[in-house]
Amino acid sequence: MPEPIVSIRDLNKTYKGGYQALKNINLDIYPGEIIALLGPNGAGKTTLISTICGINQPTSGTVTVGGYDTVRDYRETRSLIGLVPQELTTDSFETPWVTVSFSRGLFNKPKDPAYIESVLKDVALWEKKDNKIITLSGGMKRRLLIAKALSHEPRILFLDEPTAGVDVELRRDMWRLVHRLRENGVTVILTTHYIEEAEEMADRVAVIANGEITLVDEKQALMQKLGKKQLILDLSQPLEALPESLPDFDLKLSEDNLQLIYTFESQGERTGITRLMEALRDEGIQFNDLRTAQSSLEEIFVQLVEEA
Repeated sequence: MPEPIVSIRDLNKTYKGGYQALKNINLDIYPGEIIALLGPNGAGKTTLISTICGINQPTSGTVTVGGYDTVRDYRETRSLIGLVPQELTTDSFETPWVTVSFSRGLFNKPKDPAYIESVLKDVALWEKKDNKIITLSGGMKRRLLIAKALSHEPRILFLDEPTAGVDVELRRDMWRLVHRLRENGVTVILTTHYIEEAEEMADRVAVIANGEITLVDEKQALMQKLGKKQLILDLSQPLEALPESLPDFDLKLSEDNLQLIYTFESQGERTGITRLMEALRDEGIQFNDLRTAQSSLEEIFVQLVEEA
């Protein structure tokens, strides 16, 4: 296992007035991985990102980035990080070229027009490089935020709700961009409300609720451990009600009375499907087709937050 590029130990953040936004957070993030922070509004996602980036000071605990302490070695850690905030914070009357070049200069990086060109091409803004930002669409402005964050060649990129309010096509463009960045060795940490975004992009998922990380796991392992499977039976004839002889099975009847839906633990020693088939045969219930479906990351996430 490589050394973590971000290491968080016993991190707490309490604001004036006594509100504790982060509670004893421990998390390691490794080079080149994509990790999704999932949590409802107010869970502490943005506070955690701000604290790692050095914008917020922790009340207690430590955060190291690339081996540097975010409080003691602020300049070193900040130069390793690119942050894409939720809101556009840039001069509307400048151009993308000037804005991204200026952002690079803020980090004391030497001028590199070829690199700025490659970044603007990566985010599909090259043709708009000399347009005033005020003339750009909302999706283009979101792309510009990513270009600014990449201007100083960071090793870590934080995306705070990167595709909130953008259309599906742009969202998929951003997913492709994030995968390309990872291929170039950039570590990506994103917060998102879009479960499909985490399902599409993340290697690992960290669930945060009430300021605490309740679970961290690889996405596929999480879906296997906590996911349930459903067996869906397309009935030959409508069924008015579930037979009383089948109370031991987690069965539901569809609204049109033409499907039986059986839910079972995907990791259980026994699925119960054989017993169910025998019970259906004894009841004279026939079906034309059957298929299975795995519960989505969204269903697992809702379950975890409810438990938290």
